Amino acid sequence: MFAAQASPIGLLPLAVGFILLLFGLNAGRKRRLLDDTPLSKTLGVFIGEVEVTGTCVTSTPVQAYLSERMCVLYDWSVEEEWQRWETETYTDKDGRVRTRQVLRSGWTNVAGNGHTQGFYLKDEFGFLWVHPRGADLETLDLFFETASRHDDLYFTKGPNDEISDSTGRRRFRETGLPIGTQLFVRGRASERSDVVAPQIVQDPKAEMFIITPRKESEVSAGKDTAYWLCNLFGLIAVALGCGLLGGQQYPAVFLLVAVYVLAWAAGWVWMVFNSLVGLRNRVRQAHSLIDVQLKRRADLMPALVACLQGFRKYEAELQTAVATLRAQAGSAPVAAVASTLIAVVENYPELKADQSFNSLLKNLTETEDRIALARAYANDITTFYNTRLERIPDAYVARIISMQPGELFVATGFERKAVDVKFPA
Repeated sequence: MFAAQASPIGLLPLAVGFILLLFGLNAGRKRRLLDDTPLSKTLGVFIGEVEVTGTCVTSTPVQAYLSERMCVLYDWSVEEEWQRWETETYTDKDGRVRTRQVLRSGWTNVAGNGHTQGFYLKDEFGFLWVHPRGADLETLDLFFETASRHDDLYFTKGPNDEISDSTGRRRFRETGLPIGTQLFVRGRASERSDVVAPQIVQDPKAEMFIITPRKESEVSAGKDTAYWLCNLFGLIAVALGCGLLGGQQYPAVFLLVAVYVLAWAAGWVWMVFNSLVGLRNRVRQAHSLIDVQLKRRADLMPALVACLQGFRKYEAELQTAVATLRAQAGSAPVAAVASTLIAVVENYPELKADQSFNSLLKNLTETEDRIALARAYANDITTFYNTRLERIPDAYVARIISMQPGELFVATGFERKAVDVKFPA
């Protein structure tokens, strides 16, 4: 019978199979998160899970040690080859313990270092602060070369002392992110503590934190491949474990394989359900972000306009005082208006109307860009959500929990109007 013929060694493949199933479901979940999150612009990054692309820049670039390229971060190492005879103990076919000399070789790390720092991700709209600490970081190969003692590189970039049994060969490797590298960043945006601006840094609430020079489609394809390979090899492992446990008991083998398939199906439904719920919540959040930006505009613009009106008032006072001085300069003393002029200048030493107008224009433009990006993001993620509700087989899960399509944003109402900027004559 199955129980009588069972071998404990068959439990290991079974355990491996179900562990691979969990890894596969996790990879599939992350692929869905990647596919269901629209790309944001740096100016349109809001608090929460985001994906953004741009070039990496910094005001404090560092020069890589081996390639000497200017980077935001890099890491280098030097390995040295060794070869020596070692004594090995073994048991012969007669069960006797013997020793023999074996020539072994390998590589030992003899030097290395690196530099990691935060940097800005730059696109056509602005900059976003990113710190790679704790991220799933992928870098570019900057330098790789094998050198012998006769090469200048051997001692110039490597240590002067050699290891014992050295063959006189060293491998020099360096990876990093040069200035201007195009990156894809996926993480959780939060508010910076030093300025009012978002950032992407390590966050325990983040679903994923990825920094890579690969494209989003390539990252997603890798997760999809991992999903299918894990499930395939998991099924093979379970079938192998069933064979070791049950021998020729085909009903028992079929039963365990069926349990695996049912577990995979249940995990798939769980994965799709959570993905749809998460996507629905992000749709709601995206639409609320539009109101946040509209509220920002309603609060900020009148205050900026009032501030600028104040500057215009005091500049007018200054111009009036100067005109009076000019009129009296020919005959009358100027002491009466000099005190007024001095008071105005002392209270407002930098009356620069042009800069004030430029600041107002910049804030108006940035605010309208933020609103436009929030609207575009809301429509993008709503389209993603609606597509998922109609796509088979996800549509079947959506019907079970009665999910309804989201509505695309349509600008209506007085609150959608731009703020009128008017100054009294």
